[in-house]
Amino acid sequence: MIKAGTFKGKTIAVFGLGRTGISTALSLKSGGAKVHAWDDNSETVERAKEQGVPVTDLRDADWSKFDEIVLSPGVPDNLPKPHWTAVKAREFDVPIISDIEIFAREVMGRAEENRPKIIAITGTNGKSTTTALIGHILRACGKDAQIGGNIGRGVLDLDRMHKGTYYVLELSSYQLERTNSLCANAAVFLNLTPDHLERHGDMDRYEAAKRRIFLNQTEDDTVVIGVDNPEGRRICSELKVSNGRRIVPISGRKSLGFGVCAIKGKLYCNQKDKVVEVANLNKAQALEGMHNWQNAAAAYAAVRSLGINPQAIGDAILSFPGLAHRMETVAKIVKVRFVNDSKATNADAAKQALTAYNDIFWIAGGEAKSEGIDPLEPLFKNVRKSYLIGEAGPRFHKTLSKAKVDNKISGTLEMAVLCALRDALNSDAKNPIVLLSPACASFDQFKNFEVRGDAFRTQVQQLDEMFQREKETMAKRGSAA
Repeated sequence: MIKAGTFKGKTIAVFGLGRTGISTALSLKSGGAKVHAWDDNSETVERAKEQGVPVTDLRDADWSKFDEIVLSPGVPDNLPKPHWTAVKAREFDVPIISDIEIFAREVMGRAEENRPKIIAITGTNGKSTTTALIGHILRACGKDAQIGGNIGRGVLDLDRMHKGTYYVLELSSYQLERTNSLCANAAVFLNLTPDHLERHGDMDRYEAAKRRIFLNQTEDDTVVIGVDNPEGRRICSELKVSNGRRIVPISGRKSLGFGVCAIKGKLYCNQKDKVVEVANLNKAQALEGMHNWQNAAAAYAAVRSLGINPQAIGDAILSFPGLAHRMETVAKIVKVRFVNDSKATNADAAKQALTAYNDIFWIAGGEAKSEGIDPLEPLFKNVRKSYLIGEAGPRFHKTLSKAKVDNKISGTLEMAVLCALRDALNSDAKNPIVLLSPACASFDQFKNFEVRGDAFRTQVQQLDEMFQREKETMAKRGSAA
Protein backbone atom coordinates (compact mmCIF):
# COMPACT_ATOMS: atom_id res chain seq x y z
CA MET A 1 0.00 0.00 0.00
CA ILE A 2 1.06 3.59 -0.67
CA LYS A 3 0.79 5.72 2.47
CA ALA A 4 -0.71 9.15 1.78
CA GLY A 5 1.78 11.03 3.94
CA THR A 6 1.11 14.37 2.22
CA PHE A 7 -2.33 14.33 3.84
CA LYS A 8 -1.02 13.96 7.38
CA GLY A 9 -3.07 16.04 9.81
CA LYS A 10 -5.87 16.72 7.29
CA THR A 11 -9.49 15.70 7.70
CA ILE A 12 -10.67 13.87 4.61
CA ALA A 13 -14.08 12.49 3.70
CA VAL A 14 -14.27 9.41 1.48
CA PHE A 15 -17.50 8.37 -0.21
CA GLY A 16 -17.92 5.07 -2.05
CA LEU A 17 -16.41 2.02 -0.38
CA GLY A 18 -15.79 -0.35 -3.22
CA ARG A 19 -12.29 -1.48 -4.20
CA THR A 20 -11.02 2.07 -4.80
CA GLY A 21 -12.70 3.63 -1.79
CA ILE A 22 -11.39 1.12 0.72
CA SER A 23 -7.80 1.37 -0.51
CA THR A 24 -8.08 5.18 -0.49
CA ALA A 25 -9.41 5.32 3.06
CA LEU A 26 -6.73 2.96 4.38
CA SER A 27 -3.97 4.84 2.52
CA LEU A 28 -5.08 8.14 4.03
CA LYS A 29 -5.41 6.60 7.49
CA SER A 30 -1.94 5.05 7.33
CA GLY A 31 -0.53 8.41 6.20
CA GLY A 32 -1.86 10.22 9.26
CA ALA A 33 -5.08 11.77 7.95
CA LYS A 34 -8.31 11.77 9.92
CA VAL A 35 -10.69 9.82 7.71
CA HIS A 36 -14.49 9.83 7.60
CA ALA A 37 -15.65 7.17 5.11
CA TRP A 38 -19.19 6.27 4.06
CA ASP A 39 -21.34 4.56 1.43
CA ASP A 40 -25.06 4.52 0.67
CA ASN A 41 -25.02 0.71 0.97
CA SER A 42 -25.06 -0.43 4.63
CA GLU A 43 -23.57 -3.84 3.80
CA THR A 44 -20.67 -2.16 2.00
CA VAL A 45 -20.08 0.05 5.05
CA GLU A 46 -19.92 -3.00 7.32
CA ARG A 47 -17.44 -4.79 5.05
CA ALA A 48 -15.24 -1.69 4.96
CA LYS A 49 -15.43 -1.37 8.75
CA GLU A 50 -14.26 -4.99 9.12
CA GLN A 51 -11.18 -4.10 7.04
CA GLY A 52 -10.24 -1.27 9.38
CA VAL A 53 -11.80 1.67 7.53
CA PRO A 54 -12.99 4.48 9.87
CA VAL A 55 -16.67 4.99 9.03
CA THR A 56 -18.84 8.04 9.66
CA ASP A 57 -22.34 8.70 8.41
CA LEU A 58 -21.58 11.70 6.23
CA ARG A 59 -25.20 12.79 6.32
CA ASP A 60 -24.72 13.74 9.98
CA ALA A 61 -21.11 14.91 9.76
CA ASP A 62 -19.78 18.47 10.23
CA TRP A 63 -18.74 19.25 6.65
CA SER A 64 -17.09 22.52 7.68
CA LYS A 65 -14.21 20.45 9.10
CA PHE A 66 -13.43 18.54 5.89
CA ASP A 67 -10.36 19.67 3.95
CA GLU A 68 -11.28 17.59 0.88
CA ILE A 69 -13.55 14.74 -0.17
CA VAL A 70 -12.62 11.75 -2.31
CA LEU A 71 -15.56 10.57 -4.38
CA SER A 72 -15.54 7.13 -5.94
CA PRO A 73 -15.08 7.50 -9.73
CA GLY A 74 -18.58 6.21 -10.44
CA VAL A 75 -20.27 8.81 -8.22
CA PRO A 76 -21.40 11.83 -10.31
CA ASP A 77 -20.74 15.34 -9.03
CA ASN A 78 -22.56 17.08 -11.90
CA LEU A 79 -24.34 15.08 -14.62
CA PRO A 80 -26.70 13.32 -14.96
CA LYS A 81 -27.53 14.44 -11.41
CA PRO A 82 -25.13 15.48 -8.65
CA HIS A 83 -24.88 12.98 -5.83
CA TRP A 84 -25.93 14.34 -2.44
CA THR A 85 -22.30 14.30 -1.26
CA ALA A 86 -21.33 16.54 -4.19
CA VAL A 87 -24.12 18.95 -3.27
CA LYS A 88 -22.84 19.04 0.31
CA ALA A 89 -19.25 19.52 -0.83
CA ARG A 90 -20.17 22.56 -2.91
CA GLU A 91 -22.29 23.98 -0.11
CA PHE A 92 -19.29 23.89 2.24
CA ASP A 93 -16.64 24.64 -0.43
CA VAL A 94 -14.95 21.25 0.02
CA PRO A 95 -12.77 20.31 -3.00
CA ILE A 96 -13.66 17.02 -4.71
CA ILE A 97 -10.66 14.87 -5.64
CA SER A 98 -9.83 11.32 -6.78
CA ASP A 99 -7.52 8.58 -5.56
CA ILE A 100 -5.32 9.39 -8.57
CA GLU A 101 -4.88 12.93 -7.23
CA ILE A 102 -3.73 11.53 -3.88
CA PHE A 103 -1.23 9.28 -5.67
CA ALA A 104 0.03 12.19 -7.80
CA ARG A 105 0.65 14.35 -4.73
CA GLU A 106 2.63 11.53 -3.13
CA VAL A 107 4.84 11.33 -6.21
CA MET A 108 5.35 15.08 -6.42
CA GLY A 109 6.09 15.22 -2.69
CA ARG A 110 9.28 13.22 -3.22
CA ALA A 111 12.61 14.64 -4.32
CA GLU A 112 12.76 14.59 -8.12
CA GLU A 113 15.63 12.10 -8.21
CA ASN A 114 13.62 9.66 -6.06
CA ARG A 115 10.36 9.74 -8.00
CA PRO A 116 9.07 6.62 -9.75
CA LYS A 117 8.30 6.58 -13.46
CA ILE A 118 4.65 6.96 -14.47
CA ILE A 119 3.06 5.74 -17.68
CA ALA A 120 -0.58 6.82 -17.86
CA ILE A 121 -3.02 5.46 -20.43
CA THR A 122 -6.42 6.75 -21.49
CA GLY A 123 -8.76 6.61 -24.49
CA THR A 124 -12.26 5.36 -25.16
CA ASN A 125 -11.17 1.87 -26.17
CA GLY A 126 -8.02 -0.23 -25.81
CA LYS A 127 -6.92 1.17 -22.43
CA SER A 128 -6.88 -2.11 -20.54
CA THR A 129 -5.06 -4.11 -23.21
CA THR A 130 -2.44 -1.37 -23.64
CA THR A 131 -1.98 -0.99 -19.89
CA ALA A 132 -1.56 -4.74 -19.38
CA LEU A 133 0.80 -4.97 -22.37
CA ILE A 134 3.02 -2.14 -21.08
CA GLY A 135 3.16 -3.79 -17.66
CA HIS A 136 4.08 -7.10 -19.27
CA ILE A 137 6.85 -5.50 -21.34
CA LEU A 138 8.38 -3.75 -18.36
CA ARG A 139 8.34 -6.88 -16.22
CA ALA A 140 9.81 -8.94 -19.06
CA CYS A 141 12.60 -6.35 -19.21
CA GLY A 142 13.31 -6.81 -15.50
CA LYS A 143 11.56 -3.71 -14.18
CA ASP A 144 9.41 -3.37 -11.05
CA ALA A 145 6.13 -2.58 -12.83
CA GLN A 146 3.00 -1.89 -10.80
CA ILE A 147 -0.26 -1.99 -12.78
CA GLY A 148 -3.45 -0.37 -11.51
CA GLY A 149 -5.87 2.54 -11.58
CA ASN A 150 -8.97 1.68 -13.57
CA ILE A 151 -7.71 -1.89 -14.01
CA GLY A 152 -6.90 -4.49 -11.37
CA ARG A 153 -5.76 -2.89 -8.12
CA GLY A 154 -6.67 0.59 -6.93
CA VAL A 155 -3.72 2.93 -7.40
CA LEU A 156 -3.21 3.44 -3.65
CA ASP A 157 -3.27 -0.32 -3.08
CA LEU A 158 -0.15 -0.73 -5.24
CA ASP A 159 3.23 -1.48 -3.65
CA ARG A 160 5.10 1.35 -1.95
CA MET A 161 6.95 3.54 -4.38
CA HIS A 162 10.70 3.74 -4.74
CA LYS A 163 13.05 5.22 -7.30
CA GLY A 164 13.04 2.16 -9.53
CA THR A 165 9.27 1.65 -9.63
CA TYR A 166 7.30 1.98 -12.87
CA TYR A 167 3.60 2.72 -12.29
CA VAL A 168 1.44 1.79 -15.29
CA LEU A 169 -1.96 3.40 -14.79
CA GLU A 170 -5.16 3.00 -16.78
CA LEU A 171 -7.13 6.21 -16.26
CA SER A 172 -10.79 6.76 -17.02
CA SER A 173 -12.36 10.12 -17.76
CA TYR A 174 -14.10 9.84 -14.36
CA GLN A 175 -10.73 9.68 -12.61
CA LEU A 176 -9.02 12.30 -14.71
CA GLU A 177 -11.69 14.96 -14.25
CA ARG A 178 -10.85 15.05 -10.51
CA THR A 179 -7.07 14.94 -10.90
CA ASN A 180 -4.92 18.09 -10.97
CA SER A 181 -1.37 17.12 -9.93
CA LEU A 182 -0.51 14.14 -12.12
CA CYS A 183 2.64 14.42 -14.22
CA ALA A 184 3.14 11.39 -16.45
CA ASN A 185 6.56 10.61 -17.88
CA ALA A 186 4.66 9.05 -20.78
CA ALA A 187 1.00 9.92 -21.39
CA VAL A 188 -0.81 7.61 -23.84
CA PHE A 189 -3.98 8.86 -25.56
CA LEU A 190 -5.30 6.04 -27.73
CA ASN A 191 -8.53 7.29 -29.32
CA LEU A 192 -11.73 9.21 -28.72
CA THR A 193 -15.26 8.13 -29.65
CA PRO A 194 -18.61 8.96 -28.03
CA ASP A 195 -19.00 7.33 -24.60
CA HIS A 196 -20.09 8.31 -21.09
CA LEU A 197 -21.89 11.35 -22.48
CA GLU A 198 -24.59 11.00 -19.83
CA ARG A 199 -21.83 11.82 -17.33
CA HIS A 200 -19.95 14.51 -19.26
CA GLY A 201 -22.82 16.10 -21.18
CA ASP A 202 -21.19 16.33 -24.60
CA MET A 203 -18.06 15.34 -26.53
CA ASP A 204 -16.23 18.58 -25.73
CA ARG A 205 -16.43 17.93 -21.98
CA TYR A 206 -15.58 14.27 -22.45
CA GLU A 207 -12.50 15.19 -24.48
CA ALA A 208 -11.50 17.84 -21.94
CA ALA A 209 -11.58 15.23 -19.17
CA LYS A 210 -9.43 12.84 -21.21
CA ARG A 211 -6.91 15.56 -22.14
CA ARG A 212 -6.15 16.17 -18.48
CA ILE A 213 -3.74 13.25 -18.80
CA PHE A 214 -1.31 15.78 -20.35
CA LEU A 215 -1.41 18.17 -17.37
CA ASN A 216 1.90 19.20 -15.85
CA GLN A 217 4.08 17.43 -18.42
CA THR A 218 7.41 19.07 -19.22
CA GLU A 219 9.71 19.00 -22.24
CA ASP A 220 11.33 15.89 -20.77
CA ASP A 221 8.06 13.94 -20.94
CA THR A 222 6.40 12.14 -23.84
CA VAL A 223 2.95 12.13 -25.39
CA VAL A 224 1.96 9.00 -27.30
CA ILE A 225 -1.16 9.64 -29.35
CA GLY A 226 -3.24 7.53 -31.72
CA VAL A 227 -3.87 9.14 -35.09
CA ASP A 228 -6.10 6.51 -36.67
CA ASN A 229 -9.19 8.68 -36.25
CA PRO A 230 -9.82 12.37 -36.98
CA GLU A 231 -10.09 13.33 -33.31
CA GLY A 232 -6.65 11.89 -32.55
CA ARG A 233 -5.07 13.64 -35.52
CA ARG A 234 -6.60 16.96 -34.47
CA ILE A 235 -5.46 16.62 -30.86
CA CYS A 236 -1.97 15.61 -32.02
CA SER A 237 -1.72 18.74 -34.19
CA GLU A 238 -2.96 20.98 -31.37
CA LEU A 239 -0.42 19.54 -28.93
CA LYS A 240 2.44 20.04 -31.38
CA VAL A 241 1.54 23.72 -31.65
CA SER A 242 0.91 24.34 -27.96
CA ASN A 243 3.91 22.80 -26.19
CA GLY A 244 7.43 21.42 -26.49
CA ARG A 245 6.91 17.89 -25.22
CA ARG A 246 8.06 14.93 -27.24
CA ILE A 247 5.03 13.84 -29.25
CA VAL A 248 5.00 10.38 -30.83
CA PRO A 249 2.08 9.58 -33.17
CA ILE A 250 1.06 5.91 -33.39
CA SER A 251 -1.05 3.97 -35.89
CA GLY A 252 -2.24 0.42 -36.35
CA ARG A 253 -3.12 0.74 -40.00
CA LYS A 254 -0.98 3.22 -41.93
CA SER A 255 2.59 4.34 -42.46
CA LEU A 256 3.81 7.39 -40.58
CA GLY A 257 6.64 9.71 -41.58
CA PHE A 258 7.48 9.93 -37.89
CA GLY A 259 6.24 7.72 -35.09
CA VAL A 260 5.40 4.07 -34.47
CA CYS A 261 3.07 2.20 -36.79
CA ALA A 262 1.95 -1.25 -37.87
CA ILE A 263 1.65 -2.09 -41.57
CA LYS A 264 0.07 -5.44 -42.39
CA GLY A 265 0.89 -6.62 -38.92
CA LYS A 266 4.55 -5.59 -38.88
CA LEU A 267 5.46 -3.01 -36.24
CA TYR A 268 7.86 -0.24 -37.29
CA CYS A 269 9.51 2.60 -35.42
CA ASN A 270 10.29 5.63 -37.58
CA GLN A 271 12.26 8.17 -35.57
CA LYS A 272 15.45 10.14 -36.21
CA ASP A 273 15.26 9.42 -39.97
CA LYS A 274 15.67 5.70 -39.41
CA VAL A 275 12.99 3.02 -39.86
CA VAL A 276 13.37 -0.07 -37.68
CA GLU A 277 11.19 -3.19 -37.76
CA VAL A 278 10.31 -3.94 -34.15
CA ALA A 279 8.18 -7.10 -34.33
CA ASN A 280 5.92 -9.17 -36.55
CA LEU A 281 2.60 -8.87 -34.74
CA ASN A 282 1.12 -11.63 -36.88
CA LYS A 283 3.03 -13.95 -34.55
CA ALA A 284 1.41 -12.42 -31.45
CA GLN A 285 -1.69 -14.56 -30.88
CA ALA A 286 -3.04 -12.25 -28.17
CA LEU A 287 -2.88 -9.15 -30.40
CA GLU A 288 -5.19 -9.93 -33.31
CA GLY A 289 -6.65 -7.08 -35.37
CA MET A 290 -5.60 -3.56 -36.33
CA HIS A 291 -6.88 -2.09 -33.05
CA ASN A 292 -4.45 -4.35 -31.17
CA TRP A 293 -1.69 -3.37 -33.58
CA GLN A 294 -2.31 0.22 -32.52
CA ASN A 295 -2.20 -0.87 -28.87
CA ALA A 296 1.15 -2.55 -29.53
CA ALA A 297 2.46 0.59 -31.22
CA ALA A 298 1.37 2.66 -28.23
CA ALA A 299 3.01 0.27 -25.78
CA TYR A 300 6.27 0.24 -27.72
CA ALA A 301 6.40 4.03 -28.01
CA ALA A 302 5.65 4.55 -24.32
CA VAL A 303 8.20 2.06 -23.02
CA ARG A 304 10.86 3.08 -25.55
CA SER A 305 10.51 6.71 -24.40
CA LEU A 306 11.84 5.60 -21.01
CA GLY A 307 15.05 4.27 -22.53
CA ILE A 308 14.26 0.54 -22.60
CA ASN A 309 16.10 -1.57 -25.21
CA PRO A 310 14.00 -1.76 -28.44
CA GLN A 311 14.78 -5.42 -29.16
CA ALA A 312 13.76 -6.42 -25.65
CA ILE A 313 10.49 -4.53 -26.07
CA GLY A 314 9.75 -6.28 -29.36
CA ASP A 315 10.43 -9.73 -27.89
CA ALA A 316 8.19 -8.97 -24.90
CA ILE A 317 5.31 -7.85 -27.13
CA LEU A 318 5.27 -11.24 -28.85
CA SER A 319 5.11 -13.09 -25.52
CA PHE A 320 2.11 -11.10 -24.22
CA PRO A 321 -0.50 -13.62 -23.01
CA GLY A 322 -3.48 -11.32 -23.58
CA LEU A 323 -6.10 -9.75 -21.38
CA ALA A 324 -9.06 -11.55 -19.89
CA HIS A 325 -12.42 -10.55 -21.42
CA ARG A 326 -10.82 -8.84 -24.43
CA MET A 327 -10.83 -11.07 -27.53
CA GLU A 328 -9.78 -13.91 -25.23
CA THR A 329 -9.91 -17.40 -26.74
CA VAL A 330 -11.33 -19.61 -23.97
CA ALA A 331 -11.73 -22.96 -25.77
CA LYS A 332 -12.14 -24.76 -29.06
CA ILE A 333 -14.84 -27.41 -29.29
CA VAL A 334 -14.42 -29.58 -32.38
CA LYS A 335 -14.06 -26.83 -35.03
CA VAL A 336 -15.71 -24.02 -33.05
CA ARG A 337 -13.53 -21.38 -31.38
CA PHE A 338 -15.05 -19.46 -28.45
CA VAL A 339 -13.92 -15.86 -27.90
CA ASN A 340 -14.69 -13.88 -24.75
CA ASP A 341 -14.90 -10.16 -25.58
CA SER A 342 -17.13 -9.22 -22.65
CA LYS A 343 -15.21 -5.97 -22.14
CA ALA A 344 -16.76 -4.66 -25.39
CA THR A 345 -19.40 -2.58 -23.62
CA ASN A 346 -20.16 -0.26 -26.54
CA ALA A 347 -20.44 -0.51 -30.31
CA ASP A 348 -17.01 0.92 -31.01
CA ALA A 349 -15.36 -1.66 -28.76
CA ALA A 350 -17.34 -4.52 -30.35
CA LYS A 351 -16.27 -3.23 -33.76
CA GLN A 352 -12.74 -4.45 -33.14
CA ALA A 353 -13.71 -8.12 -32.81
CA LEU A 354 -16.27 -7.99 -35.61
CA THR A 355 -13.51 -6.63 -37.84
CA ALA A 356 -10.96 -9.26 -36.81
CA TYR A 357 -13.05 -12.38 -37.49
CA ASN A 358 -15.22 -13.98 -40.18
CA ASP A 359 -18.00 -16.59 -39.83
CA ILE A 360 -19.10 -15.13 -36.51
CA PHE A 361 -21.90 -16.52 -34.36
CA TRP A 362 -22.36 -13.36 -32.37
CA ILE A 363 -23.72 -13.09 -28.82
CA ALA A 364 -24.74 -9.48 -28.18
CA GLY A 365 -26.97 -7.51 -25.87
CA GLY A 366 -27.34 -6.27 -22.32
CA GLU A 367 -27.88 -2.68 -21.22
CA ALA A 368 -27.50 -0.77 -24.49
CA LYS A 369 -25.71 2.52 -25.02
CA SER A 370 -27.50 5.27 -26.94
CA GLU A 371 -26.09 4.34 -30.35
CA GLY A 372 -27.04 0.67 -30.01
CA ILE A 373 -25.41 -1.47 -32.71
CA ASP A 374 -26.37 0.74 -35.66
CA PRO A 375 -22.72 1.86 -36.24
CA LEU A 376 -21.75 -1.79 -36.71
CA GLU A 377 -23.94 -2.38 -39.76
CA PRO A 378 -21.00 -2.40 -42.24
CA LEU A 379 -19.60 -5.39 -40.32
CA PHE A 380 -22.80 -7.43 -40.24
CA LYS A 381 -21.49 -9.24 -43.33
CA ASN A 382 -19.09 -11.09 -41.02
CA VAL A 383 -21.95 -12.42 -38.88
CA ARG A 384 -23.56 -15.78 -39.70
CA LYS A 385 -26.15 -15.45 -36.94
CA SER A 386 -26.67 -13.38 -33.80
CA TYR A 387 -27.98 -14.46 -30.39
CA LEU A 388 -29.43 -11.63 -28.35
CA ILE A 389 -29.49 -11.36 -24.56
CA GLY A 390 -30.73 -8.94 -21.95
CA GLU A 391 -32.72 -5.72 -22.22
CA ALA A 392 -31.34 -4.83 -25.64
CA GLY A 393 -32.62 -8.04 -27.24
CA PRO A 394 -35.82 -6.67 -28.86
CA ARG A 395 -34.08 -3.46 -30.00
CA PHE A 396 -31.14 -5.32 -31.55
CA HIS A 397 -33.54 -7.81 -33.14
CA LYS A 398 -35.16 -4.96 -35.09
CA THR A 399 -31.79 -3.58 -36.20
CA LEU A 400 -30.46 -6.95 -37.35
CA SER A 401 -33.71 -8.04 -39.00
CA LYS A 402 -33.86 -4.79 -40.96
CA ALA A 403 -30.30 -5.51 -42.17
CA LYS A 404 -31.38 -9.09 -43.03
CA VAL A 405 -29.03 -10.69 -40.50
CA ASP A 406 -30.24 -14.00 -39.09
CA ASN A 407 -30.83 -13.55 -35.35
CA LYS A 408 -32.56 -15.04 -32.35
CA ILE A 409 -33.63 -13.51 -29.04
CA SER A 410 -32.06 -16.02 -26.64
CA GLY A 411 -32.69 -13.98 -23.49
CA THR A 412 -29.96 -15.48 -21.32
CA LEU A 413 -26.26 -15.96 -21.93
CA GLU A 414 -26.54 -19.67 -21.18
CA MET A 415 -29.16 -20.21 -23.87
CA ALA A 416 -27.22 -18.07 -26.35
CA VAL A 417 -24.06 -20.17 -25.90
CA LEU A 418 -25.94 -23.44 -26.41
CA CYS A 419 -27.73 -22.23 -29.54
CA ALA A 420 -24.57 -20.69 -31.00
CA LEU A 421 -22.58 -23.89 -30.48
CA ARG A 422 -25.27 -25.99 -32.12
CA ASP A 423 -25.53 -23.72 -35.15
CA ALA A 424 -21.77 -23.30 -35.53
CA LEU A 425 -21.20 -27.07 -35.45
CA ASN A 426 -23.90 -27.58 -38.07
CA SER A 427 -22.63 -24.80 -40.32
CA ASP A 428 -20.40 -25.16 -43.38
CA ALA A 429 -17.88 -22.69 -41.91
CA LYS A 430 -14.38 -24.13 -41.63
CA ASN A 431 -13.39 -21.98 -38.64
CA PRO A 432 -16.55 -20.66 -36.98
CA ILE A 433 -16.22 -18.22 -34.09
CA VAL A 434 -18.72 -18.04 -31.24
CA LEU A 435 -18.10 -14.47 -30.12
CA LEU A 436 -19.35 -12.85 -26.93
CA SER A 437 -18.93 -9.18 -27.82
CA PRO A 438 -22.06 -7.60 -26.30
CA ALA A 439 -21.73 -3.93 -27.39
CA CYS A 440 -23.59 -3.28 -24.13
CA ALA A 441 -23.04 -2.77 -20.44
CA SER A 442 -23.77 -5.81 -18.29
CA PHE A 443 -25.75 -4.36 -15.43
CA ASP A 444 -29.16 -5.71 -16.45
CA GLN A 445 -28.03 -9.32 -15.86
CA PHE A 446 -24.54 -9.24 -14.33
CA LYS A 447 -22.67 -7.21 -11.71
CA ASN A 448 -20.05 -6.16 -14.26
CA PHE A 449 -18.47 -7.22 -17.54
CA GLU A 450 -15.95 -9.42 -15.69
CA VAL A 451 -18.71 -11.52 -14.13
CA ARG A 452 -20.40 -11.78 -17.54
CA GLY A 453 -17.16 -12.92 -19.16
CA ASP A 454 -16.45 -15.39 -16.36
CA ALA A 455 -19.92 -16.91 -16.79
CA PHE A 456 -19.27 -17.33 -20.51
CA ARG A 457 -15.86 -18.90 -19.93
CA THR A 458 -17.18 -21.30 -17.27
CA GLN A 459 -20.05 -22.50 -19.43
CA VAL A 460 -17.83 -23.02 -22.47
CA GLN A 461 -15.26 -24.92 -20.45
CA GLN A 462 -18.00 -27.16 -19.04
CA LEU A 463 -19.23 -27.86 -22.56
CA ASP A 464 -15.66 -28.57 -23.66
CA GLU A 465 -15.23 -31.08 -20.82
CA MET A 466 -18.52 -32.72 -21.77
CA PHE A 467 -17.40 -33.08 -25.39
CA GLN A 468 -14.05 -34.48 -24.26
CA ARG A 469 -15.75 -37.10 -22.06
CA GLU A 470 -18.04 -38.05 -24.93
CA LYS A 471 -15.02 -38.37 -27.24
CA GLU A 472 -13.22 -40.63 -24.73
CA THR A 473 -16.34 -42.75 -24.28
CA MET A 474 -16.71 -43.22 -28.04
CA ALA A 475 -13.03 -44.12 -28.32
CA LYS A 476 -13.34 -46.77 -25.61
CA ARG A 477 -16.41 -48.27 -27.29
CA GLY A 478 -14.53 -48.37 -30.58
CA SER A 479 -11.54 -50.15 -29.08
CA ALA A 480 -13.78 -52.61 -27.24
CA ALA A 481 -15.54 -53.53 -30.49
